[in-house]
Amino acid sequence: MLEVNPRASRTVPFVSKAIGVPLAKLASLCMMGAKLKDLGFTREIRPPYWAVKESVFPFSRFPGAPVALSPEMRSTGEVMGVDDDLGMAYAKAQMAAQPALPVGGNVFLSVKDRDKAAAVEVARDLAALGFTVHSTSGTAAAIEAAGVKVNKLGKISEGARPNALDLLKNGQLQMIVNTAAGMLPRKDENAMRSEAVLRGVYMASTMNAARAAVLGIRSLKQKALTVSSLQEHAKVLPPRG
Repeated sequence: MLEVNPRASRTVPFVSKAIGVPLAKLASLCMMGAKLKDLGFTREIRPPYWAVKESVFPFSRFPGAPVALSPEMRSTGEVMGVDDDLGMAYAKAQMAAQPALPVGGNVFLSVKDRDKAAAVEVARDLAALGFTVHSTSGTAAAIEAAGVKVNKLGKISEGARPNALDLLKNGQLQMIVNTAAGMLPRKDENAMRSEAVLRGVYMASTMNAARAAVLGIRSLKQKALTVSSLQEHAKVLPPRG
């Protein structure tokens, strides 16, 4: 489970907490000659729950900067969401990292061409969960063709009104699904993303995140939120040796 890469220093503590094993300590002892058998760690531990890691990014501190993920390590921390249900674990992680997942309202989708098929499924799921779907012409056409009701919005750069920025400023947008066509968001996308960060609106910038959000929203609507400590979760872990 250990990786030799620039992110390893952050992966190891997370996995250690998730499985209840001090991996860094054991690795240090092994480098000094100890055997895993002597340390009582000879079995792979598969927790009977989901542990979701969410990085915390300081986008709100740099207005106007591109709101996009990159290979650089820009996060200022991380949180963990733990639950027997994957959707609820993701929802808990978002609650801690902020902004939390909404459970209703308006969602705006604008995705690159290769994500349109996935966006249709996400739009269908969100509509079934009670959301009102909005989109610009390209994505809207794909959603509408699949039989999902969608409200078309104008593009910000074209000056058409209303657009996603208008809805954000009026507090009428609760969720955004936006995947950039290139390495960085375009002008329209970055204006919308910056406003979303400013107003604490949940935004998924990949389709995997959008799918996870759907799972989380469904769980929040169907199940009660529970809180447990890591120590309580550790009690149900299988033996490590």
